[in-house]
Amino acid sequence: MQQQGNLIKKGQFYFIYDYNLNFVLEDKTKRGLEVHEHVLDEKYGVEADRGTIHDMNGIGHKVGIRWYFPQSKYRLDQVTKVAEEIELRYKAIREMTCPDDE
Repeated sequence: MQQQGNLIKKGQFYFIYDYNLNFVLEDKTKRGLEVHEHVLDEKYGVEADRGTIHDMNGIGHKVGIRWYFPQSKYRLDQVTKVAEEIELRYKAIREMTCPDDE
């Protein structure tokens, strides 16, 4: 997508764009990851771009990069709720792996 559309909201780990009658939710941690497929995301029921990341064992895992929420079916607050769930998940992972030393 490369900065197409108007940025309307951002968090520490996500961007939400207004683009072609869709709200596009982009995972910041997956920016720059090559899109390997455009599919219907089973969790959210919307079209999504997916790529592949490899773990330390070389095993590839398909991951969502961005999701296209049709504005005819979704309000910005609904997309923001999904984005905030992503945000909370990454913050929890960060806390487990890099806790503050106090």
